[in-house]
Amino acid sequence: MVESERTKHTCLRLEISGADPIFIKGTWYHSRFDISVTDGSSSWICNATEEEVAERAVQWDQPVSEYLELAEQYLGFQQPDSVYGFSDALEGSKRLSWTFEKEGTKLEWRWKCKPSHDNKKITVGVLDFLMEANIRLSEEVVNKTRSFGKMKSEAERCITQGEKLCKEKTEFEDATYAKFLSVLNAKKAKLRALRDKEDSGKAVEEEESTDRTESFDDSGRSDNEQGEEVASKKATSSKARGQKRAARS
Repeated sequence: MVESERTKHTCLRLEISGADPIFIKGTWYHSRFDISVTDGSSSWICNATEEEVAERAVQWDQPVSEYLELAEQYLGFQQPDSVYGFSDALEGSKRLSWTFEKEGTKLEWRWKCKPSHDNKKITVGVLDFLMEANIRLSEEVVNKTRSFGKMKSEAERCITQGEKLCKEKTEFEDATYAKFLSVLNAKKAKLRALRDKEDSGKAVEEEESTDRTESFDDSGRSDNEQGEEVASKKATSSKARGQKRAARS
C-alpha cells in the first residue's frame, strides 16, 4: 500500500495533571510517525523513523501496524484511564509518556521529543491545523444540519402522505363495506320474497287439494256412495207405494 494513502493527521489538546495543557499534532504513516508538541511559546518534535518504530514494536511483541494504531489512539485522543506525562529530559528535550493496560498489566510508553528550531512554525502549524479542523467541523455540522432539515421535511411529507393514504383506505373500506351490506340486504329481500311466494303457492295447492278430497262415513263409504244409496231407497219406496195403490183399485 502506498504510504501517502495511509497518512492520517491528529491534533490533541492534552490535559496533564499539575501542568498547563499542551497541543500534540501527529502525522501517522504506514510504518512511522511524526509528532509536534507546543505549549504556546516553546515547541518540540519527535520524528520516529521506521527502524525506531519497528524496534519498539519488537520490544513490546507487537506488529508495527498494531503498535502505530495504539500510539495513534493515545496521542490522537486523550484516554481517561491513561496517565500522561511531559517531563524534562537532557538538553532541553522533553519525554512524552502515557500508560495503558495490557492483559491486566499497566504499561508505559515513552518517546523523546527534541526542541524545535522554529517555535513559531510549529505553533502556527498547530494553530492552522486546528483552524482548518474547526472549519471542516463547522462545514460538516452545517451540512448535517441541512441534511437533517431535508430528512425532517421528507419525513413530515411521508407522514402527511401516509395519513392521507390511511384516510383514503379507511374511506374505501367503509364504502366497500356499505356497498356489500346493500347488496347483501337486497339479496336477502329477494330471497324472502321468493320464499313468501313459494309458501303462498303451497298454501293454494293445499286448499285446492282439500276441496277435492271426498268425505267418508263411519262405515268407510264415500259421500257419492251414500247419495246413490239414498236415491235407490227412494226409488224402491215409490215403487212399493205404486203397487199398493194398484192393489186397492
